[in-house]
Amino acid sequence: MIAFVKGILDSVSEDRIVVENQGIGFEILVPGSVAQSLPQVGNTVKIYTYTYVREDVLQLYGFLTKDGMDMFKLLITVNGIGPKGALGILSVMDVDTLRLAILSDDAKSIAKAPGIGAKTASKLVLELKDKCHLEDIFESGMPEEETMAVTAIDHEARNDAIQALVALGYSATEATQAVRNTEVTPDMTVEDILKQSLKNL
Repeated sequence: MIAFVKGILDSVSEDRIVVENQGIGFEILVPGSVAQSLPQVGNTVKIYTYTYVREDVLQLYGFLTKDGMDMFKLLITVNGIGPKGALGILSVMDVDTLRLAILSDDAKSIAKAPGIGAKTASKLVLELKDKCHLEDIFESGMPEEETMAVTAIDHEARNDAIQALVALGYSATEATQAVRNTEVTPDMTVEDILKQSLKNL
C-alpha cells in the first residue's frame, strides 16, 4: 500500500498527473479539483494515494488532502460506485460540499456527477449519511489548535441554528453553509448564531 507520493510534479493532464520520485514516474489519477490546485510543473508536491488492485489493474488514485482520500475510500464502499465513479463525484464537488449534500439528502446534486444516476446518488446518501458528520465540515481545513477549540463548542447549537434557517425557507445546504461560515464562540446562543448566519445568506 502506497500511503502517499512526494516528489517533483512532472506533468499534469485533465484527469491524471505524473510525480517523479527517485527516477520513477508515478502516474496518479486525480479528480479535476486536484488538477486545478496543483503547483507549477517542476515543483515538489505531496499526493495522498489509494492503491486500487483488481485482476490485471494496478492504479493509483491521488488527493491533495488525507480528507479527500478518506472520502474517496468511503464512496467506493457504496455498491455500484467504483473508483471511476467516486473520482467523478469528487471532480464536480469538493469534500465538504459532498458532505453537505449527503447530510441534507441532496441526491440531485450528487447525480450531476458523470456516471452517477439518481438511483445511485440516493443510495449513496442513504448508506453514507450516518458516516458523515456536521462537525467534520465545521472543522475542515482548520489548524489543529482551532479544531480543538471548536470541538469544545456545543455542536447542538449549530444544528438548532441550521434547523431554524430551514424553517425560514432556506435549503439544508444553504443553511449549513451559512452556519459553517459563521465564526462561533463558546458563549454564543442559538439566536446569536442564527443572527450571524443570516448575514451570510
